[in-house]
Amino acid sequence: MAPDILRDPNASATAKSLAASAMSQRNKSHQTGAEMEDKASKVLKSDKYSDATKEMAASVLSQSNKER
Repeated sequence: MAPDILRDPNASATAKSLAASAMSQRNKSHQTGAEMEDKASKVLKSDKYSDATKEMAASVLSQSNKER
């Protein structure tokens, strides 16, 4: 899904940002940064984002630093 969002010319900047973050975390040594965690959290709480964007936000949060 993330690659599709990155290629989609109609995808929002927020969706692309979340997709890029999710893709970069495929490497186990990468974790979501605090700024991206905040963005993903706001997306999940909002009614204005699509299901695809919310799915990317959830993926990003699932890879976040659990100690933060």
